[in-house]
Amino acid sequence: MTSSLSRRRYPLLALLLAAAFFSVTACNKDKEKKVATQVAAKVNGDEISVHQINNVLARTQGIPPEMADKARREVLDKLIDQQLAVQQATDKKLDRSPEVMMAIEAAKQEILARAYFDQLLAAQAKPSAEEAKKYFAEHPQLFAQRRVYNLQEIVMPAQGAPLAKLRELAAGNSIEDIVKYLNEEKVRFSANAVTRPAEQVPLEILPKLAELKDGQIGVFELPNVVSVIRIAASQSAAVEEATAVPRIQQFLASKAANEAVAAELKQLKEKAKIEIVADFSKADTGANAAAPAAEPAKPEATAAEAKSAAAVNVEKSVAGLK
Repeated sequence: MTSSLSRRRYPLLALLLAAAFFSVTACNKDKEKKVATQVAAKVNGDEISVHQINNVLARTQGIPPEMADKARREVLDKLIDQQLAVQQATDKKLDRSPEVMMAIEAAKQEILARAYFDQLLAAQAKPSAEEAKKYFAEHPQLFAQRRVYNLQEIVMPAQGAPLAKLRELAAGNSIEDIVKYLNEEKVRFSANAVTRPAEQVPLEILPKLAELKDGQIGVFELPNVVSVIRIAASQSAAVEEATAVPRIQQFLASKAANEAVAAELKQLKEKAKIEIVADFSKADTGANAAAPAAEPAKPEATAAEAKSAAAVNVEKSVAGLK
């Protein structure tokens, strides 16, 4: 919101202060010059500080040193544009509209919650290189024996999946035979062909998948789905320990952070007095009540469902280790 104080001008006082500054010591001149540089620009009297620019730059990664000055200017231009828009919104009293007030409050809640968890996580010990090396040794399928797989995959809901028959068919038949059987038995499924590096395979099934040779078929159970996977082809893409260790440390730190936040929230909930005022136990009414039962997931959706949270974390942390 625009401050009326920031728009006031004091020409005579400014002249007097300027005259006084010429008579002080060089040390005081340097101090005043340093203070003055904290204001990067003024927009209709409203100040944009150097701290604001630095804050944006601090959240922007990958700026090469030779581009720093250009980046600072671009950030300043954006902040000027933003300040002009803020002034217009304030003049039109948009800051008093219910939607904007709710959005501001929501942003405040999010910022405060993030600040609390940032403080919590700052106290967490960083994973050591020894811990990362141990993880490297315990998961050769992700590193020393890492492969990139070309897969033919059939995915179906776990409930009602004919596991025994699927395992029988997988032992000595083709993927086409399995598809034919599922169609004949009217089992709902989705099929697709994908290329996945080891880190994009759910950790629950990766060790068993890694045991299969090209051309072999495996049947894998996950919490909500059953996957029948044939390795059409694969190639070795090992990752050296020196390359993997820093990324493993990042993954372990992320995993520890998630666990710390979950534990903290569990403890806070146990101590808090929480009352659910609205009744969410009743069936939805209105538009939601008329919605039909969910259709079987599409191939890409079903495959995504098959990934566990752990596998997703590994994919983010270990991806790009080639």
